[in-house]
Amino acid sequence: MAKVLTENRELCEIKCEPYKKMIEEAFDREKKVLASIEHNPAGAAYKKLNLCDEMIGCATYYITINDLTVKFVNTKDNDALNDARKMIYKAIIYLEEIVSNIVDAPQTELDDKIAAIGTAPLEKRFYLIRKLGLAISLLIDAFGDNTKWKWSFVEVQGRFATVARNLLDLKQASKDYFDPHSPDYDNSVLYIRLIRKLLDQSATAYRDRYELSTHRIDDMRLAILYLSAGRRVAIALGESEEAEEIKKKAGVWKQKLEADHKMGRAN
Repeated sequence: MAKVLTENRELCEIKCEPYKKMIEEAFDREKKVLASIEHNPAGAAYKKLNLCDEMIGCATYYITINDLTVKFVNTKDNDALNDARKMIYKAIIYLEEIVSNIVDAPQTELDDKIAAIGTAPLEKRFYLIRKLGLAISLLIDAFGDNTKWKWSFVEVQGRFATVARNLLDLKQASKDYFDPHSPDYDNSVLYIRLIRKLLDQSATAYRDRYELSTHRIDDMRLAILYLSAGRRVAIALGESEEAEEIKKKAGVWKQKLEADHKMGRAN
């Protein structure tokens, strides 16, 4: 039995080696890009889009290493999973540095930031966001339901929802959303549907974390902010009834928070 386990570990190492090499190569490219940005900040936003993509790739490589370890050794590689989690954070941070981490940011505050990546096609941005979302889902699945990181993933997904929204020129996308002749019609429709889903999920997740775990006021306030961000999208699409429903929902949540605070249930 010990011999079989040793052989499996050796085979696992062989299978994992190409992914470890790709991670090292990605880190080398990252260092060079960061050095070039420090030397010449021009075009930094585009370079950080590429760095985000690199970190997503590294995250998936680490997840693959864990999958191989489970397959050959029948145990999780927690170090690989934690490294994957760090790569997800780095990918999100690179996007935050481009378009900010402000939840429910007015479009006017994002215009200059989006202009800095203006020649990056909507299709490319949407593809990058989908890749990041998939990597996050794969990571959560790999950790499993009983992970100690359960509630921290609420933050990861919330920050992901924020950068996904902020990376989109909502004013232009809401026009293309209603114009089947626009070359960006399909991507605008699908992108807007995605961010509405992500914002709603984050609002619910932060409220759940508030009620079931932390009882922290800032969690409930974030939940309400994500509702407001979803309402801003509804307004941009001219959906006045939906916007009003979200406003009422946010009002109920605010009343809930105020009542809890008065009764000492919120921290």
